[in-house]
Amino acid sequence: MDIFAHRGVSSHYPENTGAAFYAASKLPITGIELDVHLTADREVVVIHDETIDRTSNGTGYVKDYTLQQLRAFDFGSWYADEFVGENIPRLGEVLELFAGTHHRINIELKTDVFSYEGIETLVLKEVATFQMTERVIISSFNHESIQMVSQMAPYIETAALFAEILIDFTSYTAQIPTNALHVSLPTAFRKSVGAALEKGSIVRVYTVNDTANVKELQQLGIDAIFTDDPEKMLATLQGN
Repeated sequence: MDIFAHRGVSSHYPENTGAAFYAASKLPITGIELDVHLTADREVVVIHDETIDRTSNGTGYVKDYTLQQLRAFDFGSWYADEFVGENIPRLGEVLELFAGTHHRINIELKTDVFSYEGIETLVLKEVATFQMTERVIISSFNHESIQMVSQMAPYIETAALFAEILIDFTSYTAQIPTNALHVSLPTAFRKSVGAALEKGSIVRVYTVNDTANVKELQQLGIDAIFTDDPEKMLATLQGN
């Protein structure tokens, strides 16, 4: 079962920062997961929330700031004093960090609140620049974004994110189209997910931080997990 570091190694470093991604780049895991938004000057930046309130010393929406303005804020001190000075990363900076590794990069388009017109094209351009089309997965809760990516770049793997339970995942995802499902931990144990696995769907589960769940998911045939603590999950799967 594959392991993806959720927002980097976010159990030990401030999420979605260079420090968290650098730590992940040194681990023998499958890849990382990150989230992207668009700034006022149309730069693709890596942050989970629509606002900078929770993970910086500033306030306000990402979309209302330019990259230069965002770089004036501290994105590490909220987690611990040792991370004072962490900047909000550009997507290109994270891709560059992993360009020389084996890791896959799951890019979640955070377009389910603000549509960020054109973000799909900008992300695909960044991916192409670093020649990582075969190593990325583009996911989103906004399935219109996934449909757009599937149409523009059918050679790139996409995944539909779900917070809810569907009766028939495979029929729905065929309409997008995408063959990968990213579902919440409780949803993973539902019959409809088992049926999707039987029909050949790729299923990855978020966010798995309890070692008790890992073996259960592996027995179900789940393809991958997203976890804040990839080292702990790796040790569990290796029987350590």
